[in-house]
Amino acid sequence: MTGAASIAAWKFWPENGLWNSCRPGTPRALARHPAAVAAWDGLDAAQVWDSHAHLVGIGDSSSGIQLNPRMTSLASPSYYARRAFFLNAGCAYGSEGNVDMAYVRRLAGLLDGMKRGAKVMLFAFERAYGEDGHRDDARTAFHVPDGYAREVAREHARVFEWVASIHPYRADCVRALEEAKRDGARGIKWLPSAMGIDPASPRCDRFYEAAARLKLPIISHAGKERAVESDYTQDYGNPLRLRRALDAGVRVVVAHCASMGEDRDIDKGQNGPYVESFSLFARLMQDKRYEKNLFGDIAALPQINRAGFLPEVIERTEWHPRLLNGSDYPLPGVMPLFSTRKLVDMGLLAESVAEVLQEIRPHNPLLFDFVLKRHLRSGNKALSAGIFETRRFFEAQ
Repeated sequence: MTGAASIAAWKFWPENGLWNSCRPGTPRALARHPAAVAAWDGLDAAQVWDSHAHLVGIGDSSSGIQLNPRMTSLASPSYYARRAFFLNAGCAYGSEGNVDMAYVRRLAGLLDGMKRGAKVMLFAFERAYGEDGHRDDARTAFHVPDGYAREVAREHARVFEWVASIHPYRADCVRALEEAKRDGARGIKWLPSAMGIDPASPRCDRFYEAAARLKLPIISHAGKERAVESDYTQDYGNPLRLRRALDAGVRVVVAHCASMGEDRDIDKGQNGPYVESFSLFARLMQDKRYEKNLFGDIAALPQINRAGFLPEVIERTEWHPRLLNGSDYPLPGVMPLFSTRKLVDMGLLAESVAEVLQEIRPHNPLLFDFVLKRHLRSGNKALSAGIFETRRFFEAQ
């Protein structure tokens, strides 16, 4: 069943309701439940870095976070709703005057429910830029500065690492990359359709040369983007457009394995047919030229709108050494996005595990995501332990 068909066939009231109840802490009984304990079997917690998490806020501190006015206006209901859901998912909604810090405290606290040594990698989020290299504030959904991600990671060094976000059209992009590497950034985050980045543009070449030289991987969203509305074309998320970076020797992580939506098959010409984005990612993974520098992350794959591709990802064990786990936090706290009942019905999850996951989720969506993925099965296959030990990938610099 494809990702599109799976969501069309799965209409129900969310099993956890619409809103995250944000229950405090992770009860010892849940953290020590056999299903939670078993999730750590065969793993070195010090190597477990959640490689895909978002730093969210509204700029009510010295963070420098900026939101597009549409995100705070009821006149733009889709933007407004996204902001409300994300803040609620991170248990910062309603924390008047303290949203930025409430979000960070909650996320740091969730790590207390994980084994000591585990970390989360926090993503900065770049502004949109036009083709002339100038900022495009009107089309920027939100901006989370590199400096803020860096300082939060330094302040909570036991539980956080950070990932910079730098637009390749900026005049100072190479200098910004060098500064990010010097300051401990583990990679670069892109969401091309929201930032106005065409990964196949020659404008990116000097950026790619620097990223390859500095050994900084690019983590780039691919496939359809729904979490962040954009005035730019979704075509920028076509996995095939990342070939230019790969050919330049950059390590590229295709976020979500491009597991949602369709993109044009530009290998058959600029007017080629639209096919599932996942199939284009699979084509790249099968290309022997990219065996050393193409990777995918499994962030958000258990969501109801992506779960149709889980069996193939689980069963293609030859991909596993090139897959990285990430939670896409705070999305595991957006209650309507996940259904353990669906995963049970698909034969991917034992009902007994689904029951305890429902208890864990209101307390600790991060632990929920981790335990869920560690218990997924398709036939007699599971996601390999190495997928969760991502630290070695990001330290190979």
